[in-house]
Amino acid sequence: MAVDLEKQSSLHCLYYWANKNPDNVYLTQPFPDGRVEDITWSQAADQVSRMAAHLNSLALPERSNIGILGKNSAHWILADLAIWAAGHVSVPLYPTLNGDTAAYILEHSEAKLLFLGKLDGTADGWNDIKGHIPPELPMISLPMSPRDDTPKWLDIIAGCEPAEPKLPDPDALATIVYTSGSTGRPKGVMHSFRTMISVADGLQQLFPVSSDERMLSYLPLAHVAERAAVETQSLYYGFHLYFANSLDTFQEDLQRARPTLFFSVPRLWMKFYLGVNAKLPPKKQKVLFNIPILKSVVKKKVLKQLGLDHCRAALTGAAPLSGEIIAWYRGLGLELLEVYGMSENFGYSHANRPGQAKVGTVGMANPGVEHRLGEGDEVEVKSPGQMLGYYKNEEKTREDVTDDGFLKTGDMGEIDGDGCLRITGRVKDLFKTSKGKYVVPVPIENRFNHPKAEVVCVAGANQPQPCLMVLLSDEAREALETGGSRAELEQELAQELEAVNAECEAHEKLAFVVVVKEPWTMENGMLTPTMKIKRNVIEDYYNRKMDEWFGQKTKVVWEF
Repeated sequence: MAVDLEKQSSLHCLYYWANKNPDNVYLTQPFPDGRVEDITWSQAADQVSRMAAHLNSLALPERSNIGILGKNSAHWILADLAIWAAGHVSVPLYPTLNGDTAAYILEHSEAKLLFLGKLDGTADGWNDIKGHIPPELPMISLPMSPRDDTPKWLDIIAGCEPAEPKLPDPDALATIVYTSGSTGRPKGVMHSFRTMISVADGLQQLFPVSSDERMLSYLPLAHVAERAAVETQSLYYGFHLYFANSLDTFQEDLQRARPTLFFSVPRLWMKFYLGVNAKLPPKKQKVLFNIPILKSVVKKKVLKQLGLDHCRAALTGAAPLSGEIIAWYRGLGLELLEVYGMSENFGYSHANRPGQAKVGTVGMANPGVEHRLGEGDEVEVKSPGQMLGYYKNEEKTREDVTDDGFLKTGDMGEIDGDGCLRITGRVKDLFKTSKGKYVVPVPIENRFNHPKAEVVCVAGANQPQPCLMVLLSDEAREALETGGSRAELEQELAQELEAVNAECEAHEKLAFVVVVKEPWTMENGMLTPTMKIKRNVIEDYYNRKMDEWFGQKTKVVWEF
């Protein structure tokens, strides 16, 4: 792929747009007090250059690793850029980490400084993390930092003259992204400026993107999905990026942004879907969507209430989303496109194309990407976005990358005659029943689509048959707590169980459904920061109850 020489890295892109469209707003940041701040391209470049001057004055070792800890904010991105402008390497930390993992990343990366951003201790891990930050580690507080006893970004830039930025060599190390660690210690994935920019350069060959776009940033920037789809794209194409203030103001933030491109994960697409169903039940939708005069009006109204009425294309990734839910969004007029990628290739792997999407697949290999199936149908990918390797772990790098340069993804798949990839499960997710038969959980989970089930998990290793654990949506739980019919919901779940089992092999048939009591969250370790289930954590938590549940010999088990 031929990268634009003026946009060889995200930092090149910042100064390109600051020169080309200096007065256009780049970043829009809402604050808890109701204030909303706009930062133009020229202001962004000026702040980055001033902070780079300050970092230069600290005389840190050359190519130092510098941490960024905080929820998404305008200054998270400016800190990322300032680290690069000073010739250093950025190391993002998830705001939802526990203290032990945060301490491990800071130690393993040998971080020489930490930018501390937006945190409040309510929907993040700050209360645990704060006691694990080495007291000798220098810190700089971004706006909305929980610390007021450290040097502050705004004070620092007010007292510094802008430095001439050090535009990087595209092949230099840019960032170390620590995987969310669904099992074991997180690994440090090393990316160069070239591997990071490949996602933006490749996208322009698939989909027309311009500086007129708008996006909302709310999934964790510490993960490559948001960093690739939102940070890198906004810098490459020069469009307006908005941020969310909090979960409570999310709809208001979405309405402010009116995104033309929107990226989300299955858990949130499901939440939006369940939220619409709570206000407009599926039976009523079916009636209204079939009335010629009304259907387009109602569908537009639904999209407007979601804040997606201006959206030209929406992306979903990080985990499978059922074809039924994708079809529902498409029925509303929103082209929902499944994409696929990993931390190890900066999310640049596969995508469904606009106008030719194939539901149930993650689409074809992106421009410049090669794919194949290895042993056990494991998906292997060679991508322009492929990592330089794992930080301080050459053995794991050799294990995960073949001799001819293909990444072993850990995903199982099928490639059809059109070259579209279907993900059929994770190699490590397979488990055996007590009868010695293998069960692949993901396809079964994808078939269970009850409108009140927010997320599900197939389990049952070493049991006679698998079973399915169901976390109800907030709306469904609330309805039960306020007198809703448990018997009616139980009957519906049993019917869905029968429908799923009708499509399963004998050894895959689900013995029962368990309606779980405890919500699965990032805070209790059952979800990754991108809201994928941590299957091993969930299985370990519920294993002690399995024998009791099987002993009940009922189709629906209630944990509460």
